[in-house]
Amino acid sequence: MGRSSFMTAEEKSKVPKVTKALLKRVFSYLKPYRFQLGLGVLLIIISSALSTMPSILTGKIIDDGLIKQNMKALVFYILLSFGLTLGAGLIGVAQNFINTWIAQHTTYDMRNQMFRHLQTMSQRFFTSNNQGDIITRMTSDIDGVERVITNTFSSILSNSITLVVALIAMYQRNWILATIGIVIVPLFAIPTRKAGENRWSLTQKAQEKNDEINGILNESLSVSGQLLVKLFGKERYEYNRYRHANRKMIRLNIRQNMAGRWFFVIISTFTNIGPMLLYFVGGLLMMRYDSSLTVGDISVMVALLSRMYMPVNSLLNVQVDWMRSMALFSRIFEYLDMKPEIEQPKDAVKIADPKGNIVFDHVFFHYDADRPILKDVSFELKPGKSIAIVGPSGSGKSTIINLIPRLYDVIEGSVTFDGTDVRRLDLNDLRNSIGIVSQETYLFNGTIRDNLLYAKDDATDEEMIEACRKANIYDFIAGQETGLDTVVGNRGLKLSGGEKQRISIARILLKDPTVFIFDEATSALDSISESKIQEAIDPIIKSRTSILIAHRLSTILAADEILVIKDGTIAERGTHKELVSAGGVYQELYETQFEKGVPQ
Repeated sequence: MGRSSFMTAEEKSKVPKVTKALLKRVFSYLKPYRFQLGLGVLLIIISSALSTMPSILTGKIIDDGLIKQNMKALVFYILLSFGLTLGAGLIGVAQNFINTWIAQHTTYDMRNQMFRHLQTMSQRFFTSNNQGDIITRMTSDIDGVERVITNTFSSILSNSITLVVALIAMYQRNWILATIGIVIVPLFAIPTRKAGENRWSLTQKAQEKNDEINGILNESLSVSGQLLVKLFGKERYEYNRYRHANRKMIRLNIRQNMAGRWFFVIISTFTNIGPMLLYFVGGLLMMRYDSSLTVGDISVMVALLSRMYMPVNSLLNVQVDWMRSMALFSRIFEYLDMKPEIEQPKDAVKIADPKGNIVFDHVFFHYDADRPILKDVSFELKPGKSIAIVGPSGSGKSTIINLIPRLYDVIEGSVTFDGTDVRRLDLNDLRNSIGIVSQETYLFNGTIRDNLLYAKDDATDEEMIEACRKANIYDFIAGQETGLDTVVGNRGLKLSGGEKQRISIARILLKDPTVFIFDEATSALDSISESKIQEAIDPIIKSRTSILIAHRLSTILAADEILVIKDGTIAERGTHKELVSAGGVYQELYETQFEKGVPQ
């Protein structure tokens, strides 16, 4: 079933208010293509006018050709009608090409604008919005704009022109029959629309009931569902639930099919009433009132009337198409109007020679105002030093490192990088100075080489191999048949967790940032994988400015200082030995969470 001409209750509730500003913004996307648009409009006018001419020539074929038995006139008007039909078709192809060209280029511009805008949005946008909805705005909604340009706009214009040409031609022949035609067409279209609305409503209900039945089947006939049904002895309950829904589905299907029959009866009846009425009134005028009407004139009127049915029905439904179109644009503009939370500062300070001195000065932060995450956090990370951050889950550890590259901005206080507030620094310089290896490693669907080059697109094979050696992953790569060109699969699914993590470390090494951050890089790995990653991390910690967040003690022993975070505050700070002997939060974490057997 194609796109319905009727709106659902949900669609009606989301109809936007069409304002002058909205229309101006919509048509601004067509402005760069105004020449092509003007040409397309001209071709629509010519095509619509030419396509109506064969119906008008029907009168000449009948009067001058058939009734007068003039073979020359008959052949001429038939060939002319054929030529006009062919011409209208060829022009229609050109017009369709131009429409499609405009639609494709317009949606190309919109997709680029949307993607560029989404790239500027903060991390909060992507964590608070449904990913499926974001993709829908980028794909389905913008695809809908293409249909608007190729179908809705051109349909309104071509149908309007067809109606105007048909009405002019009808009134030129006889105003009485033309007026009857004007009255008849809406009488045909309105009942047809009403019948269609009823059938669409039933179809919607049947679909909802079908979805309910599918839900019952998916729940009760799945492996887990069947196990639950059997364990709770609910076989009869599930059968009765299915039978009840199935009965309702049958009733709706019967009503839907019968509505369809009435629908076609109405169409057939009203389609034939029009020509019959015109033949009757035309014949009456010819026979009783000695009218100048000819048989050809009446045939033309009937032919033109038949051509009016579809345009009138289409224009009666144009409000629905128009509202849907405006709703699409409104959804797209809703995203485009969202202000980026993190923006490149005006007069941004460039980082010429990053040292990596990071200072948190009385930092407060929350995602929601009623749930504070960080409360008065202050510490300093000096160049070449390392800090480990530990604490219970949800204490604010990952939030701290998210504030350094400005994935979020502090609510109060400041975070400085080499003495400058990160909110004043050039975003690209700041983020290029920081490398993060997170717990959830993300690899793009491609080769190992593709993923490494994402950090440095001009890296040589020698540079990549060296980075892989330092990350303790080169032996694995060298053992693969295609080496660096080994395909990792979607999100790296063809690799183990440890292999993905070590490739991500190699990627960060290629980036060569000033500050390395390891966010629970080994928490989800087995002991062998952890050991290999630890071998890769240890030299980095000793030689580079670094921050470590970890649940496992072995990851943080090499840090110069340990910060213990509890409830968004720094509860304790010091070395491993100092904190264990202090008998506080760290000792509790050490005894309950960290690995055993490590010397104090």
